Amino acid sequence: MHGVVLVTGVMAAGKSTVAQALAERLPRAAHVRGDVFRRMIVSGREEYGPDACGEAVAQLRLRHRLSAATADAYAEAGFTAVVQDVVLGEDLTAYVGLVRTRPLYVVVLAPDADAVAAREAGRSKTGYDNAAWTVAALDAALRESTPPTGLWLDTSAQTPAQTVAAILAGRERARVS
Repeated sequence: MHGVVLVTGVMAAGKSTVAQALAERLPRAAHVRGDVFRRMIVSGREEYGPDACGEAVAQLRLRHRLSAATADAYAEAGFTAVVQDVVLGEDLTAYVGLVRTRPLYVVVLAPDADAVAAREAGRSKTGYDNAAWTVAALDAALRESTPPTGLWLDTSAQTPAQTVAAILAGRERARVS
């Protein structure tokens, strides 16, 4: 794989682990963590929630523009940019339009809600500590409003290594442009 690979899914779907493992399998790759751009806002940050509007939406769109531009810069320098972030619903279509680099691959990690809840319970960081987001609500947003773009993988019973192998084997289905 070369170009840009977007690895998306709900919180605790395994995006960070899989994106890092995928980047490590490629000969020349960079791991672009979308959440880094959110955390760069030191003051005035508005957290994105289910009913977000105004500034929270503007900051999410800024984060997406920054990660897409960073991915393009790495790709232009000869690296495969493996971007990892929560990009759901129509934001996925918009994100695909932000990335200039071709080829562009989209991988949607879609473990079932029970697997996500178990992963969330077993990790040190928490994504669902805000009462606004629940595993069930975010899973529904993924499955009901996210367009069927790229390669969707039910990773409920997969190890990260198995998921990376599935991505590499399914890279042509992941290719969106």
